[in-house]
Amino acid sequence: MTTTLITGANKGLGFETARRLIEAGHTVYVGARDAHRGRTAAERLGARFVQLDVTDEDSVKAAAEFVRADAGHLDILVNNAGIVGARKPVGEVTGADMTTTYDTNVFGVVRVTHAFLPLLEASDAPVVVNVSSGLGSLAACADPSRVEFQVTVLDYNSSKTALVMVTSQYAKAFPAIRFNAVDPGYTATDLNGHQGTQTIEEGAEIIVRMASIGADGPTGGFFDKTGPVIW
Repeated sequence: MTTTLITGANKGLGFETARRLIEAGHTVYVGARDAHRGRTAAERLGARFVQLDVTDEDSVKAAAEFVRADAGHLDILVNNAGIVGARKPVGEVTGADMTTTYDTNVFGVVRVTHAFLPLLEASDAPVVVNVSSGLGSLAACADPSRVEFQVTVLDYNSSKTALVMVTSQYAKAFPAIRFNAVDPGYTATDLNGHQGTQTIEEGAEIIVRMASIGADGPTGGFFDKTGPVIW
């Protein structure tokens, strides 16, 4: 049985990814900061709930210990939890704003990955999927023909760029683990007030696909629904 942990899985892309992977036969751990919402989501999905606040070191360690005691290993980790940030013009963004956004979108991924590495290394075919964004692509944000060019958001965009580099460094350091970042596309979620042009089902497609690549799949890349992204 394939064991999978998804952070921020009580709603949106995380929830849909969990639903699809459970449908494919995975045992899924729904990681959520809010215990009530997490348990409710897990019950709806037929998943297991694990309380997990990616900004809290003790919470992350406790979640890893729970999965270790329950399953003994982890096959797939989906670092999905993220926040939109301060929503301020570039000139008004403070260091504190940047710290808050990075604490979830970048440092949170590192906390979770670090804690679960021993469990991933106990798997025969471990995979890590980090949910980034097209707004983290330097190439897309510099291209006037792309919609990303129009979005100037200092903290969120730069955090998603940093996440791609974090992903590439883990991939180099742990060649036995398939580490990849993905861009779900402009999906209607709470992060954008449900203004996205894609459905949740469409956005989750690339996450599910990259979570399912197995031991022979690519590693160290950044992918959207069309394939590798130049970032």
